[in-house]
Amino acid sequence: MASMEENFPRGGTQKKPSEGKAPRRPIEQDNLFDTHHEEGSQKRKRIQEDQGKRKKLKAEKKEAIKANAKDFELLTVEALSEGMLLLGCVKESNDFELVVSLPNGLTGFVQVTHICDAYSKMLNEQVATEELLEDLNSLSDLYPPGMLVRCTVTSVGKTMDGHQSVKLSINPKDVNKALNTTALRSGMLLSGLVSSVEDHGYLIDIGVSGAKAFLPRQKSQSYIKSANKGAELKIGQYLNCLIEEVKNNGRIVRLSITQSEVAAAIATEEQNWALGNLLPGLLVKAQVQKVTPYGITLSFLSSFTGIVDFMHLDPKKAGSYSQSQTVKACILSVHPTSKAVRLTLRQVFLQPGSVLGQLASSRIGMVVEESVVKSFHAKTGAIFELDDGTLAFARLKHLSDTKKSFKPGAFKAGSKHRCRIIDYSLMDELALLSLNYEAAKPGLIAHGFIVCAREFGCIVKFYNDVKGLVPKNELSSEPIPSPEKVFYKGQVLISNPEEKKLILTLKKTLVMSKFPVLTSYEAAKPGLIAHGFIVCAREFGCIVKFYNDVKGLVPKNELSSEPIPSPEKVFYKGQVVKVIVLKCEPEQEKLLLSFKLMSRPVSEDGGEQIPKKNREVTYETGQMVDVKILKKKDNGLEVSILSDNVSAHLPTMHLSDHVVNCKLLYHWLQEGDILHRVMCLSDKGGHITLCRKPAVISAVQEEQVVRSFSEIQPGMQLAGYVRNIMSYGVFVEFPFGLAGLAPKAAMSDKFVTDTKDHFVVGQTVVANVTSMDEEKQRILLCLKLSEVGSEDPVAESFSLLSQCFEEMKEVRDIMSRRNHSKVAQNLCGLMPGQKLELVVQEVRGDGSAFFNGSCVAGLTEFLFWSYFFVFHRHWVGYTMLSNCFLTENSQHPAVVQHVAEEFAIASLVESGQLTAIPVASHFNDTFRFDSEKLKVGQAVSVTLKTVLPGDHGVLLAVQGPAKKRAFIRSRKESETVEEGLAAVKHSLCFGDVVKGTVKSVRPTYVTVAIDDKLTGSIHTSQILDEVPIGTFPTSRLKAGQKVTARVIGGRDVKTHSWNPGTVIFFHLFLSLPFANSDLKGDGGTALSPEGDSPSERLRPYKSGQTVTCFVKKYNTIKSWLEVEITPEIRGRVPQLLLSLNPKVLKHPEKSFKNGQALSATVTGTDASETNLCLSLTGVHSLAEGTITLGTITKVTPNVGLTIALPFGKTGKANIFHLSDSYTEQPLENFSIGKLVRCCVLSNEDNKIEISLRQSRTNPKSKNKVEDPELTCVEDVREGQLVRGYVRSVKQSGQETKRAEAPRLQVSSGFTWDEGLNALEVPVSNRKEESSDSEEEDDTQSMRKKQTKKEKEQEKQRVEKELSKIEAALMDPNRQPQTADDFDRLVLSNPSSSILWLQYMAFHLQATEIEKARAVAERALKTISFREEQEKLNVWVALLNLENMYGTEETLMKVFERAVQYNEPLKVFQHLADIYASSEKYQQADDLYNTMLKRFRQEKSVWLKYATFLLKRGQVEATHRLLERALKGLPNKEHVDVISKFAQLEFHFGDPEHAKAIFESTLSSYPKRTDIWSIYIDMMIKHGSQKEVRDIFERVIHLSLAAKRMKFFFKRYLDYEKKYGTSETIQAVKVAALEYVESKSSLAES
Repeated sequence: MASMEENFPRGGTQKKPSEGKAPRRPIEQDNLFDTHHEEGSQKRKRIQEDQGKRKKLKAEKKEAIKANAKDFELLTVEALSEGMLLLGCVKESNDFELVVSLPNGLTGFVQVTHICDAYSKMLNEQVATEELLEDLNSLSDLYPPGMLVRCTVTSVGKTMDGHQSVKLSINPKDVNKALNTTALRSGMLLSGLVSSVEDHGYLIDIGVSGAKAFLPRQKSQSYIKSANKGAELKIGQYLNCLIEEVKNNGRIVRLSITQSEVAAAIATEEQNWALGNLLPGLLVKAQVQKVTPYGITLSFLSSFTGIVDFMHLDPKKAGSYSQSQTVKACILSVHPTSKAVRLTLRQVFLQPGSVLGQLASSRIGMVVEESVVKSFHAKTGAIFELDDGTLAFARLKHLSDTKKSFKPGAFKAGSKHRCRIIDYSLMDELALLSLNYEAAKPGLIAHGFIVCAREFGCIVKFYNDVKGLVPKNELSSEPIPSPEKVFYKGQVLISNPEEKKLILTLKKTLVMSKFPVLTSYEAAKPGLIAHGFIVCAREFGCIVKFYNDVKGLVPKNELSSEPIPSPEKVFYKGQVVKVIVLKCEPEQEKLLLSFKLMSRPVSEDGGEQIPKKNREVTYETGQMVDVKILKKKDNGLEVSILSDNVSAHLPTMHLSDHVVNCKLLYHWLQEGDILHRVMCLSDKGGHITLCRKPAVISAVQEEQVVRSFSEIQPGMQLAGYVRNIMSYGVFVEFPFGLAGLAPKAAMSDKFVTDTKDHFVVGQTVVANVTSMDEEKQRILLCLKLSEVGSEDPVAESFSLLSQCFEEMKEVRDIMSRRNHSKVAQNLCGLMPGQKLELVVQEVRGDGSAFFNGSCVAGLTEFLFWSYFFVFHRHWVGYTMLSNCFLTENSQHPAVVQHVAEEFAIASLVESGQLTAIPVASHFNDTFRFDSEKLKVGQAVSVTLKTVLPGDHGVLLAVQGPAKKRAFIRSRKESETVEEGLAAVKHSLCFGDVVKGTVKSVRPTYVTVAIDDKLTGSIHTSQILDEVPIGTFPTSRLKAGQKVTARVIGGRDVKTHSWNPGTVIFFHLFLSLPFANSDLKGDGGTALSPEGDSPSERLRPYKSGQTVTCFVKKYNTIKSWLEVEITPEIRGRVPQLLLSLNPKVLKHPEKSFKNGQALSATVTGTDASETNLCLSLTGVHSLAEGTITLGTITKVTPNVGLTIALPFGKTGKANIFHLSDSYTEQPLENFSIGKLVRCCVLSNEDNKIEISLRQSRTNPKSKNKVEDPELTCVEDVREGQLVRGYVRSVKQSGQETKRAEAPRLQVSSGFTWDEGLNALEVPVSNRKEESSDSEEEDDTQSMRKKQTKKEKEQEKQRVEKELSKIEAALMDPNRQPQTADDFDRLVLSNPSSSILWLQYMAFHLQATEIEKARAVAERALKTISFREEQEKLNVWVALLNLENMYGTEETLMKVFERAVQYNEPLKVFQHLADIYASSEKYQQADDLYNTMLKRFRQEKSVWLKYATFLLKRGQVEATHRLLERALKGLPNKEHVDVISKFAQLEFHFGDPEHAKAIFESTLSSYPKRTDIWSIYIDMMIKHGSQKEVRDIFERVIHLSLAAKRMKFFFKRYLDYEKKYGTSETIQAVKVAALEYVESKSSLAES
């Protein structure tokens, strides 16, 4: 004010007026000779005095500014001292320490031993016992990032690298050591840690000696639910505790941690706080004393003074603080000696217990090109403004590399700098910057410390808190005794700033390498030499990795100048190697390398080998060439293309489509041989690969291939070859380089246990394309025979056989050219089927014999796989028959004599001629179970394809139709049939107990091996005494399990009949000890007498008897279920007796699994008396009242149904026994073949009357019977509405069948009848109830002719009835009762959705679903397109209809149409409501998730989903949904959405969590009066009066506009008038008066 008065004087006498006007005296200055010495000296004196005063004022101002700047200096590590109390925020939780963010960008560390005494005690116990304690939780579980904690400085020291480190403690004994029991007061807010969990609450360690603090369980429930995610409090957990009650002079303290109470806690003078015991984190009401550019000074608690630096001013109010202003502040720190108090005015600290937010992880490490300096502080650092408008802070040490290079003048306000965000200060809500950073690029040599050594590797820390990982395989091979203390020099392998990943290597060779660093594919130029390391060594070569994840392949032929058969044995993972780049394709990220660093050697013939890169000739895929074999290698042939003398490679597996022939050809081919018509498969990277597979060549020539990924379409069948076999599937490669994966499930129609059992690498296959992924360029294939098999498998298999023999002929031709080999000449002279005269040379014990002869000279001592000799004792003297009776495609029986890999040789039974049959029917048909394989001695049927041996020596044939294979046991030549039987003779008798091993487990029996030659089986009925229904007894046994069993019988070898006491068995029948009935007795009860016929065995089973049976299979042809009761007794269950549920009979095979135990009722035996007839429904006869299933065989209009019943019976259902409700067309829903549930009404004289009424077929159902049965006159009551069907029309009226058909009045329900006699129905009830005999009498007795008078009276009566009907139809209040009524109504008002919905409901009540659908479709076509809401109503009704009566498919079709014709969001919301109301919660949940993706910007969708989840009690899911909503919705919607979610929590969820949401929202937006108003409303409904008053008290102390404050005062007053007392009302009025006075005084000032 003084300065203002000096500049703008208000008037009155002015001091020293002459001084101001003295210079303006020109008259006095005219006298040049007049002197004024005295006056001049006085003037100069005054001027000097004024200048002296100004200098003094300036100096004082500078000193004051310096003093102010010094007072508000930011905290530094040097300013910290032991015992200083600070408020911190958990930044990071490690295993053994907490990293705590402190004010002004500082960081401290809390060791695990400085948590609390109870936690330290548990740590000591765990170390002593060396066992993990269940109650001991890790620091990361107890201290999540963002948690505010009170801590004290325990020490300030320096680390090994010279950086200062601040050690902290949060132990209450250290933090609260200034407090004693006498200082404790109710309302104090202290920090405490859980020290013990008791039955009724928790003991809390508050650090006050002599005080025992207890937290009741009820006072912790709200915190546990809202903040602790429902989990119990754990020992060592940090809490903000409010003292509720102090007893016994502070020795007993009761605490509360309710969030709303803690948030409202304020330190007051009554709590007797002193400078010695002030704690950080306390909230105080303070007054502004002084405002400076560096911060403000506050006074609080009457006599205390503190400062707020510029970092902790409220950003929203910065610049608006004035002297004497009242503010709410939080204490940040208290110095132990100077007692200097620092406070903060940031809103986030004014809510105790709140969690601080983190900076987005994507921002950490980001480089900001132009950050503007806002202010510079000489002793601390500079404040910058980033590109997004947020503020950041850089300390002095981060502004330059060294102190000498630091120039303060470069950081003037407004200057721009390039910097990197290195961290985030949670306490200051500021990003921390650094200007002296270096980007970690791959190949950079960096120095750092190993801070953590684990199993997976080491964590290395560099300057500026940058950390990286050294994987285990990148560590030095030398042992490191103390890695955490060693200073290491490492090299960056991979730097990924986006994912914040830094991978390092410590390999000495890489770090010290002089070769260039290879960091990209573009840098890999041919001829470049670099160091790398092996990551994979396989049979195809080695994969070498460089920096920045650059990888390359060293093929097998480039590993060494010498061949290396097994690279994986020579090279190891992690080995550092030196490589040379041969070729690189950067676009495809392909890199070809070599370990051969020298130039290529000269070939043996003296000719210089042409380098592949200088070759001018290129070959296209599909080009046919002739080649000459140069050299045989391990994996194929090195050949030369004759036309251009270019070297190429022909893999072994590409010599043929047949794997066996590939090996044969490779074996007999030699260097110098010429191969014709070989196809070029690929020409890449200087390597030419050839192929000789006929199937692949044919596919390329016939253009049945794809040349690029874009040509592939699902459903294509392509010929290719197996490139690789993995455990999860097979990779198939096609010509032109495309490849796909056939997953394990798509490899075969059979179950795949091991993929290598089905295919081999290089094998020819045919694949069906199932799907493609264009983005990832992936193809999924199917190799199943069912998908790729040809339409004519016989022709396919014969083609494979012919091709195989043609290639074998080619092999013989090659062998014939080997003149130097006598063995080859002899072998090629032998033909299958050729007669030989041989001499027995040796007979061995196993029955094999060795022969010798001139024709097989040199072959006696070794065996070749494809040549064999057939001898049979019955062929001695056998004369070969003529071929005249053999014709093509004729079928003949044969016996398998030899089985090879690709084919089998069988001898025809009639002529003895040898014929070859294929083993496989397709290229992909490669795997067979043992039971499917052909065996020597097996009888087969063959279909001849050739009748002359030709060049092959044998006939060619294919297997005939599959028959049950008869197996002929191989035996010695000298062995007779009788001797063969004796081979399995044994001494076992009935009842013997034997031990065996389970060989195989089948659904109905288990095979057990007793010894080498004897096997037995245990039937599923012989495993348990009491079999639980629905179980699988054989599943109790596993293959290989040892069992003890009892012999209960066997089968005769010759007759195969059941014999319980025979001696010679082909197969034994056993019983397990589980089945006690067989072990206790002699077994007679379980077996029938010897020689019993099947009918005798079935005789003990009587009709109606209940037995346990076991499912064998469901016969789809005969439509019955085959079951087994015992090993010899089988049964059948007809389809109609399987279940009373028609849905089960649609797919019986799904409901009845093989081996499943069932309870069945015997109904009799079949016609052959060999099988029992059983029932699973309990029905064994069609007695009156029996409920069973039947099949409709005939529909007779106006009469009823004819239904086929079990046991071959037929029943009739009358028209009025079809339903409990009347329908206009009762037979509409019945069709021939439909399964229906029916009840037998009577069964007399083979005439069965049945009923389909639900009241009879399902008597337990409580559905209302609208039209009960009328069996006699007594069933009719006066006034009862009777509806039925017209049976006959006569002159006297009509007769009506008694029926049950609600819906229409009889008088108006038969308007379709001809004539007017239909109007007489109401008076003809007696006629209706007459018996059939009376009706016949009425028809026989003719009525007399009516007189003229009677006719006139009849006519008048009819006219009166018509008048009544017309008047009723014209009545506006009349409710529609027929379809015609509704038709008239909708014609009069076609756009009324109400009428259409009533019309639909009319049909639905009659269960006429299709008619209701038709009405809905009519409505959609009729209602005007402008009436959108009316149309939407009909769509919603149609959705409801399909949901209740339709299927999911029909519902989705209607839904898709509705979305097209209406606003999609409304349709989605209506369907979600329909799902929720019909309790289809899973479908509703899926639909809501779809809506969140499609309408993520719609607030209503998030709220409806939240309501749905809360109504179902899924509170946690609702909390997660809120987080998703805040990410998906715009920022302007956040506050409103949070408020709505909180309201929903109040109504359906947890009120405490709702309060926490409101508190959190209001802490961020304290001036949102609408949120305050909603919060007050909710608390009035759900909270206590104390809580409501607390909220009102907080609101009326806000700094809001007068109009808004008036509104809240009025609400507060109204509340107290309704719920309070006169004292509380007066208190509100006093508070309002104080507010008005404070405003008035402020206005006056």
